Amino acid sequence: MAEMFLDILRETWTNYASAARAFLPRVLAMLSIVLVGWLLALVFGFLTRKALGWIRLEKLSERTGTAELLKEADLPPAKHLAGTVVFWLVFVGFLLSGLDALGFRGVEGLFSDFVRFIPRLIVAVLVLLVGFLVANFAWRACLLAGVNANLSAPRLLAGGVRVLIVVLTAAMALDQIGIARGVVLTAFAIAFGAVMLALAIAFGVAGAPLARRLVEDQLVGKERPPTDGMSHL
Repeated sequence: MAEMFLDILRETWTNYASAARAFLPRVLAMLSIVLVGWLLALVFGFLTRKALGWIRLEKLSERTGTAELLKEADLPPAKHLAGTVVFWLVFVGFLLSGLDALGFRGVEGLFSDFVRFIPRLIVAVLVLLVGFLVANFAWRACLLAGVNANLSAPRLLAGGVRVLIVVLTAAMALDQIGIARGVVLTAFAIAFGAVMLALAIAFGVAGAPLARRLVEDQLVGKERPPTDGMSHL
């Protein structure tokens, strides 16, 4: 009995040692890939910040109003944000490649899925940038038009237009990367319908006298055409 127990114990430790010898090179390969990826991610992030600083991205973001939006959202400046995004994209790619080197089941296709996800993410970021630019331009145009028209709350109107465009852009970006597409579309439809309903109610309550006066001016206030004293039979 004791000899059989020792044989089982010896076989178990032999199998464990064999598995460890087979698995240790994979661990070392994973660590080397992650370390090299971290270094390359630092380099690419640094080069991205330098390149964007060389093309004066900060001044462009200040002119377009993107810097103000990033500041309101408690985000770093544009070039630092872009460098951080590049760093994490490169590092996550190498990290997934390192996990793939371990040979675990269920992680074989993570790196290829991430590579296919990067173009959609880039398009989503471009959509967000264009949306922020359009939202800022619409905000300035609405504010200027409201001030020239002597409206009571031009900043509120311009801010509402900007928020609506930003929300629409965010929904388009999330739909592009495919994150909870049904939930995003449903939430956007509900929010958009609620905004339109609120605007309709607000106009119906506050603009009823104005609408009534316009109708009276168009229909009742017009002078009747003079008659020549003759009537039709």
